[in-house]
Amino acid sequence: MKEFSKMIANRLSLPVHYIENVLNLLGNGATIPFISRYRKEATGCMNEVQIEEIQNLYERLTELNKRKEAILSTIEAQGKLTDELKTRIESCWNSTELEDIYLPYRPKRQTRAESARQKGLEPLAALLMAQREYNLMKRVSEFVKGDVANAEEALKGAKDIIAEQLSEDEQCRNIVRNAFSRQAVISSKVIKGKETEEGALKYHDYFNFSEPLKRCSSHRLLAIRRGEKEGYLRVSIAPSDESFCIERLRHRYIRSTGLCSDHVSDAINDAYKRLLKPAIETEFAASSKAKADEEAIRVFTNNLKQLLLAPPLGQRKVLAIDPGFRTGCKIVCLDEQGNLKHTETIYPHPPRSEYKQAGNKLVKLVEQYRIEAIAIGNGTAGRETEKLVSSLRYNRELQIFVVSEDGASIYSASKIARDEFPDYDVTVRGAVSIGRCLMDPLAELVKIEAKSIGVGQYQHDVDQTKLKASLDRTVESCVNSVGVNINTASRHLLTYVSGLGATLAQNIIDYRTEHGQFRSRKELMNVPRMGSKTFEQCAGFLRIPSSDNPLDNSSVHPERYSLVERMAKDLNCSVKDLIKQKDLRSKIKIENYTDENVGLPTLNDILKELDKPGRDPRQQIEYFEFSKDIHSIDDLQEGMELPGIITNITNFGCFVDIGIKENGLVHISEITDKYIDNLSDIIKIHQHVHVKILSVDKTRKRIQLSMKGLSSH
Repeated sequence: MKEFSKMIANRLSLPVHYIENVLNLLGNGATIPFISRYRKEATGCMNEVQIEEIQNLYERLTELNKRKEAILSTIEAQGKLTDELKTRIESCWNSTELEDIYLPYRPKRQTRAESARQKGLEPLAALLMAQREYNLMKRVSEFVKGDVANAEEALKGAKDIIAEQLSEDEQCRNIVRNAFSRQAVISSKVIKGKETEEGALKYHDYFNFSEPLKRCSSHRLLAIRRGEKEGYLRVSIAPSDESFCIERLRHRYIRSTGLCSDHVSDAINDAYKRLLKPAIETEFAASSKAKADEEAIRVFTNNLKQLLLAPPLGQRKVLAIDPGFRTGCKIVCLDEQGNLKHTETIYPHPPRSEYKQAGNKLVKLVEQYRIEAIAIGNGTAGRETEKLVSSLRYNRELQIFVVSEDGASIYSASKIARDEFPDYDVTVRGAVSIGRCLMDPLAELVKIEAKSIGVGQYQHDVDQTKLKASLDRTVESCVNSVGVNINTASRHLLTYVSGLGATLAQNIIDYRTEHGQFRSRKELMNVPRMGSKTFEQCAGFLRIPSSDNPLDNSSVHPERYSLVERMAKDLNCSVKDLIKQKDLRSKIKIENYTDENVGLPTLNDILKELDKPGRDPRQQIEYFEFSKDIHSIDDLQEGMELPGIITNITNFGCFVDIGIKENGLVHISEITDKYIDNLSDIIKIHQHVHVKILSVDKTRKRIQLSMKGLSSH
């Protein structure tokens, strides 16, 4: 681990001892959220991103080390492992270089070169490479025997051996690799006969496409690769000047003129076209795809984080509506905890058009269930339903919100929803989810597989293992940054709490069902399979608002309760007094409470938490209203300025909901006049913006928007 720590420290420009501390904590089962929040002195106040990077680098180095051990074992079994080769392999920490070193020793299938070797033509290949033989054909005739029928076959076999040797030579591969690095161009062409197929039309921009690989953006590369996978495009990567690449190889290997050199030149051409170019092309195709995947995953995780941390309404009584025309609008009434209290269907829209009856029913339900807010799904009939709801007079002040149906539609058809509401259909489940998404987006969206939430770009085309790992870490980070009320949280929410997981989450639910609400964090130790290590990892992220100890509803870790109690004792007051009275907290001299385990970072965190215990780091929800004059794409005119909500952010711009079925695109060039390095630094999911209509393509249902010079918040 010490060697790895030094390498990681050099790579990240961080002190070695902090790296060692992080790796020790991770090795002992600590989670990234726990380390980031509660072990700041040990890590030098590293954030979750830095800790995750250390973890990823350590895992990659560990895998590379295992690969080196396997390579050494294979070469040793062949009897070819020299001290020099062993030293070189052991000191190599670059995976590409390592595979190049190993390539000549890799067990081979029956290649053309291997067949030629079996015919005894390796000495002839060496003779050609020496390029000193002036009576070549006489020497070649010596090899025409056995399975070699004639001189032509002998020369062909010898050149096959040379071509393979060149393709396995490190310097030779690096010549080609460097040419790809500088000049690689990715090209795509439509496969003949596929031009008019319906599925191919979405790839029309790539029917005859060419661009330097280093300038090909993530979304374009993934689109091209998807077109290739679906059988519409033929894709290639090659240096723009292949003749220069071949000339470099000739310059390295051609040492004279004459017949031998001519044959070596032929072998170089064959090595490049048949072996080197395809191998390096595959390498660059994989590395460019991995880079595009990484960027797409970064965009997705940023968007997901913003979506999960969207402002919650909080614990309010909510009436939620899943709108519809022919099938009606499904209504559910939820209590403050999101429990379903009532459901029925109204039919205010065509074909039944029971507008008055629907309005009367809504007013009655608001009064009966003391509703505080109404959530309306933004799908089909959403705007029409919003118009109805807003036109009614209620016996109380109400907030009306339009809520995205994306998560609700996925949840309603899931096994989780069927288990939770076995006696109700998808429309009721969907309406419940719409209401709960308004109350607490995080608590509701964790029930859905993260990649199914439509806030990414080409998420189904990227490495699914890496995507899942990244999204799971994002969800875990969001859940733990907010904290979880252990007495109201679902099993799915508890699963993401630091140190828990599915089994312990279910055990907590079972314990809560049997014994009632938790009264203190200490009581967690009574949950089956809750050990002291797990308690250490999870306790600080779980909240108990009704506990007698106010610290149980804060992010102060139980291991620091005695420290806070000492502060209170020194001021002759209780912990409750310390939390309530700012003047008491101002008297605390935190330097008096430092020791070998607790430093100023932890103490400052404790004081911030005492200032606002259990505070939700998410922003306050804001009311939003679409233009009352816009209901469909037919209502749009170029030059119109409209309010909208950002629903998705990509590398090429963002999509904005302006209150109709189709979202509009604000291209990156139309967001601001300033240079944009990272879109997520200036715009956010769910941000309220004003946009101008640039163009409307009603046939293709495409809307181009601009945000330049317009306000947003």
